[in-house]
Amino acid sequence: MMSLMVHLKSVGHLRGKGDRIAKVTFRGLSFYSRVAENCEEVAPFNETFRWPIASRLDGNEMLEVQVYNYSKVFSNRLVGTFCMVLQKVAEEGHLELTDTLIDDNNTSIKTNVTLEIRYQPMDGTVGVWSDGEFLDVPDDRDGMFSFETDSLLSGQSHGSGTSPGRSLQGSIPTFRKAGRGVFSAMKLGKIKSSRDDHKRGDEPAILDMEDLDRKAMRLAGALDPDTISLASVTAVTTNVSNKRSKPDIKMEPSSGRPVDYQISITVIEARQLIGLNMDPVVCVEIGDDKKYTSMKESTNCPYYNEYFVFDFHVPPDVMFDKIIKLSVIHSKNLLRSGTLVGTFKMDVGTVYSQPEHQFYHKWAILSDPDDITAGCKGYIKCDIAVVGKGDNIKTPHKANETDEDDIEGNLLLPEGIPAERQWARFYVKIYRAEGLPKMNTSIMANVKKAFIGENRDLVDPYVQVQFAGQKGKTSVQKSSYEPIWNEQIVFTELFPPLCKRMKVQIRDSDKVNDVAIGTHFIDLRKISNEGDKGFLPTLGPAWVNMYGSTRQYTLMDEHQDLNEGLGEGVSFRARLLVSIAVEILDTTSPEIICSSDVQMDSVSNISESATGKIEEFFLFGSFLEATMIDRKIGDKMISFEITIGNYGNQIDGVSKPSSTRRKKKDAENEEEESELIQNSSEDEADEDKDLVSVSSTPLMKPVITDRNYFHLPYFEKKPCVYIKSWWQDQRRRLYNSNMMDKIADKLEEGVNDVQEIIKTEKAFPERRLRGVLEELSIGCSRFVTLANKDVNHAGRTKLDRERLKSCMREMDSMAQQAKQIRTQVKKNTVRDKLKLVQNFLLKLRFLADEPQHSIPDVFIWMMSNSKRIAYARIPSKDILYSIVDEETGKDCGKVKAVFLKLPGKKGFGPAGWTVQAKLELYLWLGLNKQRKDFLNGLPNGFEEIRSAKTSCGLPSIPPVSLVYNMKQVFQLRAHMYQARSLFAADSSGLSDPFARVFFSTHSQVTEVLSETLCPTWDQLLVFDDVELFGEASELRDDPPIIVVEIFDQDTVGKAEFIGRTFAKPTIKMCDEHYGPPRFPPQLEYYQIYRGNCTAGELLAAFELLQIGQGGRADLPVLEGPTDSERGPILPVPLGIRPVLSRYRIEVLFWGLRDLKRINLAQVDRPRVDIECAGRGVQSALIQNYKKNPNFSTLVKWFEVDLPENELLHPPLNIRVVDCRAFGRYILVGSHAVSCLRRFIYSAPDKTSNHWATAGDISVSMDGDGSVRKMDTVVKLDAMSDAVVKVDMTEEEGDKEKSKKKKKKKKGGVEEEEETDESVLDWWSKYFASIETLKETLRAQEAAQAEAEEREDLEIAAETADVKPDDLILKGPKTKEKSKEKKSSKDKKKGHAADASENRPVKAKVDELMVYNKELESEYGNFEDWLHTFNLYRGKAGDDDEHALDDDRIVGRFKGSLCMYKLPLSEEITREAGFDPNMGMFQSIPHNDPINVLVRVYVVRATDLHPADINGKADPYVVIKLGKSEVKDKENYISKQLNPVFGKSFDIEATFPMESMLTVSVYDWDLVGTDDLIGETKIDLENRFYSKFRATCGISSNYSVHGYNVWRDPMKPSQILAKLCKDGKIDGPHYGPGGKVKVANRIFTGQTEIEDENGLKKQTEEHLALAVLNHWEEIPRVGCKLVPEHVETRPLLNPDKPGIEQGRIEMWVDMFPMDMPAPGPAIEISPRKPKRYELRVIIWNTDEVILEDDDYFTGEKSSDIFVRGWLKGQQEDKQDTDVHYHSLTGEGNFNWRFVFPFDYLMAEEKIVISKKESMFSWDETEYKIPPRLTLQVWDADHFSADDFLGAIELDLNRFPRGAKTAKQCSLDMIRNEHELPTISIFKQKRVKGWWPFVARDENDEMELTGKVEAELHLVTAEEAEKSPVGLGRNEPDPLEKPNRPDTTFLWFLSPLKAIRYLVCNRYKWLIIKIVLALLLLIMLGLFLYSMPGYLVKKLLGA
Repeated sequence: MMSLMVHLKSVGHLRGKGDRIAKVTFRGLSFYSRVAENCEEVAPFNETFRWPIASRLDGNEMLEVQVYNYSKVFSNRLVGTFCMVLQKVAEEGHLELTDTLIDDNNTSIKTNVTLEIRYQPMDGTVGVWSDGEFLDVPDDRDGMFSFETDSLLSGQSHGSGTSPGRSLQGSIPTFRKAGRGVFSAMKLGKIKSSRDDHKRGDEPAILDMEDLDRKAMRLAGALDPDTISLASVTAVTTNVSNKRSKPDIKMEPSSGRPVDYQISITVIEARQLIGLNMDPVVCVEIGDDKKYTSMKESTNCPYYNEYFVFDFHVPPDVMFDKIIKLSVIHSKNLLRSGTLVGTFKMDVGTVYSQPEHQFYHKWAILSDPDDITAGCKGYIKCDIAVVGKGDNIKTPHKANETDEDDIEGNLLLPEGIPAERQWARFYVKIYRAEGLPKMNTSIMANVKKAFIGENRDLVDPYVQVQFAGQKGKTSVQKSSYEPIWNEQIVFTELFPPLCKRMKVQIRDSDKVNDVAIGTHFIDLRKISNEGDKGFLPTLGPAWVNMYGSTRQYTLMDEHQDLNEGLGEGVSFRARLLVSIAVEILDTTSPEIICSSDVQMDSVSNISESATGKIEEFFLFGSFLEATMIDRKIGDKMISFEITIGNYGNQIDGVSKPSSTRRKKKDAENEEEESELIQNSSEDEADEDKDLVSVSSTPLMKPVITDRNYFHLPYFEKKPCVYIKSWWQDQRRRLYNSNMMDKIADKLEEGVNDVQEIIKTEKAFPERRLRGVLEELSIGCSRFVTLANKDVNHAGRTKLDRERLKSCMREMDSMAQQAKQIRTQVKKNTVRDKLKLVQNFLLKLRFLADEPQHSIPDVFIWMMSNSKRIAYARIPSKDILYSIVDEETGKDCGKVKAVFLKLPGKKGFGPAGWTVQAKLELYLWLGLNKQRKDFLNGLPNGFEEIRSAKTSCGLPSIPPVSLVYNMKQVFQLRAHMYQARSLFAADSSGLSDPFARVFFSTHSQVTEVLSETLCPTWDQLLVFDDVELFGEASELRDDPPIIVVEIFDQDTVGKAEFIGRTFAKPTIKMCDEHYGPPRFPPQLEYYQIYRGNCTAGELLAAFELLQIGQGGRADLPVLEGPTDSERGPILPVPLGIRPVLSRYRIEVLFWGLRDLKRINLAQVDRPRVDIECAGRGVQSALIQNYKKNPNFSTLVKWFEVDLPENELLHPPLNIRVVDCRAFGRYILVGSHAVSCLRRFIYSAPDKTSNHWATAGDISVSMDGDGSVRKMDTVVKLDAMSDAVVKVDMTEEEGDKEKSKKKKKKKKGGVEEEEETDESVLDWWSKYFASIETLKETLRAQEAAQAEAEEREDLEIAAETADVKPDDLILKGPKTKEKSKEKKSSKDKKKGHAADASENRPVKAKVDELMVYNKELESEYGNFEDWLHTFNLYRGKAGDDDEHALDDDRIVGRFKGSLCMYKLPLSEEITREAGFDPNMGMFQSIPHNDPINVLVRVYVVRATDLHPADINGKADPYVVIKLGKSEVKDKENYISKQLNPVFGKSFDIEATFPMESMLTVSVYDWDLVGTDDLIGETKIDLENRFYSKFRATCGISSNYSVHGYNVWRDPMKPSQILAKLCKDGKIDGPHYGPGGKVKVANRIFTGQTEIEDENGLKKQTEEHLALAVLNHWEEIPRVGCKLVPEHVETRPLLNPDKPGIEQGRIEMWVDMFPMDMPAPGPAIEISPRKPKRYELRVIIWNTDEVILEDDDYFTGEKSSDIFVRGWLKGQQEDKQDTDVHYHSLTGEGNFNWRFVFPFDYLMAEEKIVISKKESMFSWDETEYKIPPRLTLQVWDADHFSADDFLGAIELDLNRFPRGAKTAKQCSLDMIRNEHELPTISIFKQKRVKGWWPFVARDENDEMELTGKVEAELHLVTAEEAEKSPVGLGRNEPDPLEKPNRPDTTFLWFLSPLKAIRYLVCNRYKWLIIKIVLALLLLIMLGLFLYSMPGYLVKKLLGA
């Protein structure tokens, strides 16, 4: 047991007198001493504290002692603190000392402390063992775990002399360490470390639970098992052992590969659009694709309900950056583009990150980008969904969309974003760039030089920034590798933006086309924080590094995509200095610029030091091994090059910059750099005296390893490289990031452990989870203490400070929550808490990603022939050194296995899975001044060799190579037992696998096993004389990894790669004993990866045995090849192979289905072969597959030896072969059942309650189980005694029914129920059921929200140490946390509450079940006894996660398996009626052909994928079953994506030949073939034979007539009798008083039924039905029977695999033909709309605004008329006559409009049929909401009429009209939601005054008039009886209006008008005009005659 003990003797030199107490802390765990009372100078504590520890004591760890003055009342006051680093203790194990304390100000005080520290490592020696394990005492045979935990100690926080830790001496035994038993620790790159828990080897891998519990109780004494926690298995997990880091097992980059996406957008309607009388169109734009809705005329609340689909095939990054833009355009036509009303923007990623990847029925706020001062321009209601491959979208159920839209509550915004978003400016400042590559050929340069005479840099860079669909560019800097821009780009966008990423790209300007040099994405979520204490996005000024293709210039760069930011860059391209700031605009200020276009400004230069002080960094690398080099490059000389930025890059670093600044000043001066590389002799004034960087290894010729791979002979001489580089010192960023990464790695490993324990069903996962949480909280607290230092060094940006604050807050709260959750982890909550912990993990990874770069990543390139072949990229933070261990990168100073891969697109697909080379590489990066430790992490035993040139013998110069003089010789034994679920690599659907094992420079292969996916090699591979370099003890702790690759052998050509896995061997040194507990090693499962996908598992064990002086003779003996047939192959030895026992496997052979042709020939005589572990059985031969594809013999069995441990069971293979002529067998297809556990038979437990026979149990009949309990609706079921009196007579029921009102959603608008039974039809039932489904979903949501909230509060409360009841008073934290969540939850709860409270009682309509998914998914695919196994053939697709597997299915085998250990207990076989031939498959029906009538009901389809150019489809249904096909082509539904079919189809079929029903929806085309929209397949056979009785759903009520008539030919009583007989159950016994007894359950129900004529009869059917509806309550055989239902099935199209093309609602009934025939099909044809006529009388108007000025009099007047329409302006607008020249705004009309319309009551929609355009072939049916629009206009004779105002009344809910014109005001519209509303369908007749409104320039509503109208609704029949005329015509004419005199017109009686004008108004004006005219005439005459007179006068004439 390792422990640290501290004996605190005394504290001296204290001041004053008082009580003292001391607190001692180590590893985050504190103990308090007892209180030393009344002591003066000295406090004699004399106490020992003991910490049991699980991992080696690290020299950097601290011990802290704090001394307090103790006070009973107040808090203790700190006297001083003593901190000590335990380095000495770690080395020597014992230390005594006396030292002074320091106070708060870090100054030393007199008080001193005396203590003694002992460190007890595991075996009394210090410093030898690895820190990777529990280091147990050798004699401790049971391998105890030890704990670090605070809760154990909570009871004794003020203990006395003994340490609280003592109570836990032993502790819990291991149950194999996680990963040791079965699933290997390598699973996620975790590496099993060398030492195993000391454990008896013969113990079974999983201890019995009871045994464990007993031991635990014995050890833990009286500990509460709920507080025990297990520390990590590998306690210091980040570096499992001290010198090696984990290799990364996943190879292929996933990001750059294109995937299929489908974005579907439904534009439902728009409201509150700003503008007068507009004709709006909505434009939907994604990226460059645009689609438009139709135009709606003259309305500002248009209803569209149009569905658009966009298909993309692009990489995810590109997809998620695309912008979805919705804009409303006003009056667009062919000639003009229309004017923009407003837009809404959001990126696709935001939608994808929503729950279910969608927004459903949400309102998008429109804003005008050209006028940011304006507010909201209107709302569009839409659905947006983004579907990737394999996502299934759950559409909320669409029945009738009458939800009164609360716009504010359903905005289209992600959660947590405020509704009122403000405009903000985003300032992106671009300062300068460095290190650009050349982007032109040198030839051009030479030409230029000849002409211009000077050498120019070959690149003309500019920067382009893209954000939220806008682009901004800087100016172009001609010919510069180090351009300086100092410009800023300003975006104006709403904040917070709904676009997540900003794309910054350096581009090269070129005459022909500009290309990208490098791209960097800035994620706004990482540079801002939206919490209460958050900050706006900010960044820098900081350098960002750009990576892309290699730097040499080629005209056609094959990796150009990498420069565009797709995929992982393979080389450093440039770095750019940027900063980002955001300013929220105050849009009210006058000087603001209105437009949101991108602006460009220049900014001032920033100082050199703003980004940090430049430091010299030193990078050292040593290549310990280079193996697995691909044979294609194996024949040339090879070297490796390491680069960091441009440093070390020899081929294509950058040529000289024009300015020569000294390196000290400049961060990156390539001049010296390029000369340095040529080993220039120019002397450098450097403290290192001519240290020259060596960045590549010497060339070397590879040596052959085996047929596929080569290796470089680096035996004892290991080449080294080192590079000096200069960067801004921003290590702090990387350190914080490293700390978080390490915490996250440890957490991830812990989580994987817990999952593993759960998966392998081992004991106590909760204890391990507690350990994980404990480590997490300690790690987080440690982060907070470490991250808080050197806070103000140079170059810290605002983001650094803010991020640090928020990280510390997050980590602090995470530590609290982890502690909190730890106390809540119980056995039953492990899974829930594990989910919370996984959220922590995501959050940590998010926090750890540092947005501001500093040191660029390190690239390792393999060079051959001075070409770059393959690379690896290592983030610089991973190898960065720090004095503090937690801050060091995880691979710094460690040996890491690095796999090189091909660059760019070459690395996609198969090329990406093969390894180009495997390096064992040691890297160290740090400040040059910290260089002294750079070799510390290397395996010991080497000498340094320095380069010959610098042989001055300076110790500071790094070596160019290391020579190892120590080497150890080993023998490796690889026990390759078996693999399972491998990837199918051949066209037969199988593989011929063999495994190749690599260790160091050796490799061997297993034998090839042909045609299997689950090979059992059972082979031992022995590698002799493996030489490893280094000290023996180090190798023992830390062996190199073993790589196992699995290939598929092909007869011709190269073997094909299947997958790869890594392992670590168990090591035995020559002085150790070979025996338990560590040897022989156990077999473990290793996960095999192929690229990023899993490709199977390998079961193997590896041991590495040291060969000592005595040679191989000392090793444990190997038995020779036992199996003579296999030749010289060694089998896996006995101690390692699993223990076997005898099993019997019974196979039920039922039949084969859907076999496809093989090699063009039909399959005729198939047979099934079953094989497991070398034994097997064959089915009978099917003689004629076409005639009967079922087997004649049903059950066969075989016996086989299988491992005792179920997890090691080999897979069972099912193969189908076709027997052809001449004894040839051809493989048709195969299936491997990888997990047999579900087929293991377990005898029924006699004690379970199902067998309880004591007394009868009466079953409570309230409602239908849990779902209905949530309902607030009263239902009339036979069941619901609890709710409705069932025994009341039917007439009463009817009366009741007519009283109850049909309820509607929210707002409780009551609607009269059609009183009488005859009006109810199947659709009433359907709609009622959909309401119920919605309510149920809502209630579930609300319940879930409530539960979440409760949990949040609990956690928050406990974090704040508050009891939940005090919450109201305290706990600000709780508020913060739950605020955001709450809003959405309240909303959900609110909905549910609305749903329940404002709801009148629902009319009692019988209901059915509406499943919003396929029926089979609800009932386990109906595989209750008959399973379906898909047969595969052909190569597996390499697409992500085998998406193409469907194409490989060549048929299906139906049958089942049952396996059990022999011998079986007697009881089962002795049961009555046991048929020994059927084995365990008793009472299974026969499989002879059976004729069945299949009746398919298709209700409707929703959201079909558009098939025509116009974005619509003309769907019809096609039903195929076997050879029969029903096409309903003539009944296609024109231009409809949500067609209601309402049809039933009858087809006769014979099972088994025709059992797969295909229901497809096709699109009708006038010309050409019809296209398939989508189809769904239903396996009818499984349904038919299932015990869930899916043939005909059981309805909730039995009635013999009416809409709910019983459909099944068998009555409930007959069904019940049959079920009882089949299940061998006693019953049914009908008793008096409406009781029935089945088995020992008693049910009650009513006993009378009424026939069509209303006569009562006695019947037992209700009782029988009650039992059937509760059949799951029946013991032993009970199960839920399928109710009457409608299922919703996704439609799929084979051309677009995995993406839903719509959904279809339907159900299937099946009736065997040998039973009585069923009645006629139920009538479900769509409801016909009802004809109505709406009569609107416009009596008067008042206060209409006056538009016209009179020509003469200037008087204001208006020529008023009123226009109205119901369906749409074109179809049926009607106008009144004109009331001319109204001077007061009063108008009298007495005019009648008449609007006939067809109306669907249930959906509240008007149905109109019209041709879409002149060219349409047929009419299209539209459904629109019933809205009456009335407008008031001013008539003009010569110009267009002027629109004055309008009002729109929704006929279902509109405000009551005011009684008088005075009372009529704008509030009737403004507060529409609060006012009571009425429905014309209920009131039939209303009269009143309503306001007309329009919007003024400021978009404010203004009152523009009032209208007195009367609405009268009549049905078509009534309208015929009492017809009325239009206008004022007959019949029933209205009287003429009495209009005042002034309305005369001057052109009707001109004289009268003139007199009126002249006399009254203009008399004086006319006189004035006459006088003026006279004067003018005089003046004119004067001027005219003047010159003549003058001349006369002058000449004297």
